[in-house]
Amino acid sequence: MKKELLYICIFCGALCGCIQRKAQNPLEPLKTEIRHIIKDKKATIGVALILDGEDTLAVNNAEKYPMMSVYKFHQALAVCDYLQKRHIPLSTSLYLDKRYFKPDTYSPLRDKYPQGNLELPISELLAYTMQLSDNVACDILFDYIGGVNVVDEYIHSLGINDVSITTTEDEMHQDMDDCYKNRTTPMEAANLLELFMTQDSMKNEYTNFLKHIMIECETGKDRLPAPLPESEVKIGHKTGTSDKNERGEYIGINDIGFVILPDGNRYVVAVFVKDSKENMETNTKIISDISAAIYRYARNR
Repeated sequence: MKKELLYICIFCGALCGCIQRKAQNPLEPLKTEIRHIIKDKKATIGVALILDGEDTLAVNNAEKYPMMSVYKFHQALAVCDYLQKRHIPLSTSLYLDKRYFKPDTYSPLRDKYPQGNLELPISELLAYTMQLSDNVACDILFDYIGGVNVVDEYIHSLGINDVSITTTEDEMHQDMDDCYKNRTTPMEAANLLELFMTQDSMKNEYTNFLKHIMIECETGKDRLPAPLPESEVKIGHKTGTSDKNERGEYIGINDIGFVILPDGNRYVVAVFVKDSKENMETNTKIISDISAAIYRYARNR
């Protein structure tokens, strides 16, 4: 009888310990704050955070979110891998046939060189895609490395499985439903960023260049970077922005990125706003408010 009571006490003690540890999860207050930010918003909003490679947070992660131009980060990683394995310099020039220069898509590259038929280095094409979210440059790079399947297979080879990349920018513009085919969960986007920041195989001249151009990203300054003091932190990010679907909803307003704090601590974050009936200002404020909440937590912990 005494032995049975001892086992019961041990079991109860272990159970209480588990409950207490769950209750003391340090990210729970932050998660509650994020849920408050997205409460009553007319959109599906997913968030993922990895703090210093250890603590994780996910909100609405069961959903799949259309990446929009966020997938240009996935493409850029595949391009870096392609170049590294073949010892191809970033300075290598590609011939840009005018057939790529489609009129009805977002492309500062096409606007600058409307006649096409010129050569530009791969480094400049990557800068166009990552800093300006250029759709023409994106499809040129897809063709250069062998198509969207090459990118999809490479990302899966990294162990990032809950992601799908199947359509080009041109295909998405021809059929808006194709936007939903390039999709991910927030946590898988955060996991990919975490690999990018920590995996030894991704520490080379190509990925260093990619980090640099992400830090100088010119799109989405009203999203993740908006609340962050430039003098204190370093942020590199990639946005994704859609048109409205036939229901009058923004398909995807997104931002993913890495943040390095003054003390050297860091985090990666992904925020996806799907099928939003809100206006653009509200959509971007959702992302910036979440970014502010995460920064306050990371700075003060």
